Amino acid sequence: MIKKRKPSRADLPPELGSPLAVAVDQRDRHALVMVAEAVRHGNLRLAFQPVVQSGAIGKIAFYEGLIRILDKTGRTIPARDFIGAVETSELGREIDCAALEMGLRALARHPTLRLSINMSARSIGYPRWKQVLNRILEREPTVAERLILEITEASAMLVPELVIAFMHDLQRQGVTFALDDFGAGFTSFRYLRDFYFDIVKIDGQFIRGVHADADNQVLTKALVAIAQQFDMFTVAESVENAADSHWLVQAGVDCQQGYLFGAPTVSPPWKEERLRNSA
Repeated sequence: MIKKRKPSRADLPPELGSPLAVAVDQRDRHALVMVAEAVRHGNLRLAFQPVVQSGAIGKIAFYEGLIRILDKTGRTIPARDFIGAVETSELGREIDCAALEMGLRALARHPTLRLSINMSARSIGYPRWKQVLNRILEREPTVAERLILEITEASAMLVPELVIAFMHDLQRQGVTFALDDFGAGFTSFRYLRDFYFDIVKIDGQFIRGVHADADNQVLTKALVAIAQQFDMFTVAESVENAADSHWLVQAGVDCQQGYLFGAPTVSPPWKEERLRNSA
């Protein structure tokens, strides 16, 4: 007689699993509801963070537009608190559409602005996302050369051939592409050669405290060398102190981004200037 295997916790549905699984499931359900409400009522904003040239204090190369949602109390919720729960769903595509639309609107209004916007490779085939992009580019053709689209390593590797074709098409129109979270461990070097990203953003896990961490120094230098070999511009993420910044300048990193140079804000300099002029 065959003995039946005793069910394990892994066999149980989330509500009967470990307290951690239940907590994660409840958190994700709450995030989905919160994001759906924000999208429905248009309670989304872009927060802008400067990316500065290494060694040139105050010289801004471009800004990154980071999606934020407002909860029922008006509190601003950063993407890290909800993006994991919505990334693979229809809501994730709607978030990408909203971020793109707000970013393109900012570029159209401010002709000296250069801006990067995050997107998932899953949005490449999403009809409304492409409609938003095409509508603005047809009306404001100069926007393309000031637009940077950021795709994470993990996202790019989902459908690399599709990403390559998509990038090739838009690069011919002047759009720049950045590989976000470079070094996080997802990119095959074979595909890195084929992608032709214009910019790579070195993941913050290698940058925080790099001036005093020999291991991260070796890894960061290797990532910079790879980027230079493929003629890609480098941006160090999560730069939080002057010592790290100085080391990155010496290591040949082109640009830096982090709280040392400015936190993301929904009230960037060009908005404040417009408010002063209208007062």
